[in-house]
Amino acid sequence: MSGSALAMPVAPLSAEPPRKPPLAEDPPSGLTAGRVVTILLVCGPVVILAFLLLFGGVGAVPTGDIVLASVMYLVTGFGVAVGLHRLFAHHSFKANRVLKIALAVAGSMALEGSMISWVAIHRRHHMFSDQPGDPHSPHRYGSGPLGTLKGFVWAHVAWLFASDPTDSQRFAPDLLRDKDLAAVDRLFPVLAVTSLVIPFAVGWLLYGTLAAALTAFFWAGLIRMAFLHHVTWSINSICHLSGRRPFSTSDQSTNFAPLALVSFGESWHNFHHSSPASARHGALPHQVDLAARMIRLFEQAGWATKVRWPTSVQIAALAGTGSTASGRTAPLAVSAELLGCDPVGDEQQSSYTSEPTGSAPEHGGDIRSVLP
Repeated sequence: MSGSALAMPVAPLSAEPPRKPPLAEDPPSGLTAGRVVTILLVCGPVVILAFLLLFGGVGAVPTGDIVLASVMYLVTGFGVAVGLHRLFAHHSFKANRVLKIALAVAGSMALEGSMISWVAIHRRHHMFSDQPGDPHSPHRYGSGPLGTLKGFVWAHVAWLFASDPTDSQRFAPDLLRDKDLAAVDRLFPVLAVTSLVIPFAVGWLLYGTLAAALTAFFWAGLIRMAFLHHVTWSINSICHLSGRRPFSTSDQSTNFAPLALVSFGESWHNFHHSSPASARHGALPHQVDLAARMIRLFEQAGWATKVRWPTSVQIAALAGTGSTASGRTAPLAVSAELLGCDPVGDEQQSSYTSEPTGSAPEHGGDIRSVLP
């Protein structure tokens, strides 16, 4: 399936900023330690690779480095797609303790921020998707070639440097109450360093030279990390600008097939925004969703339970929705469980309130409106 123009017109965001979305206190402006680290992680691998290409310093990549980079990419990529996103952000399934901790560690080693902050930002994105308050909407600057280009750059990478923090107490209180996850979150700096030290150590152990250790660090550490970063950021940018929209939502989320394999199924973003709690994003025939297949394996092993698999009836109902005159998706006659309005657990589940999934509530809205 090739990417096509959006089926629905893109309405520019209001130029007036929101009164005060439920965020944390504004951080100090200027070049903080956090921004320095972000600059190094975002720009460092690209600058080094460009330098090597420019001066002929890149030869054939050693086979061992390719294998190691692939393994690290799979571990951290599944950690993001299955762990940070589908388990922790949307409670698409319930994991046993060992699997829960393993996914939290693997997702943290992707170096996309600490796991609780990642989840908080993502839930905020769903609450305000493509509206004021969305931390990385590509429609921030309106339509037109220049506005679209500026929006793409903003959604892809520039938002990382903005003074626009997200309050984890508001958007991820459930994770903060989990002692295991809170501990993993505190260990993020250690896990981030470990993610880069492992390739260096493996290269040294396998080949016994500093040169081999450094090449493994570069390809299986820095470049692997950077590639996964840009795949993740492409979901924020490309998957709200270009692609197909078989499911109606109130935002501009799209399905973008070319990214499906490398994103583990995350680029089936339109269905995800129509049904955030679904364990499968590639809901239509022939849509590859590796993260969903991994969840299925966990379920078959007994490590994952209460998995939210969408039925064909539910998928058809979501695909058959229309948009109202205001552009908001009409309420769906679909189960609350599919739409992510109730928690995964043994407690009594809350009821669906008829607020359409994917719509943007007022800026004072309750986070429970987007929490599964």
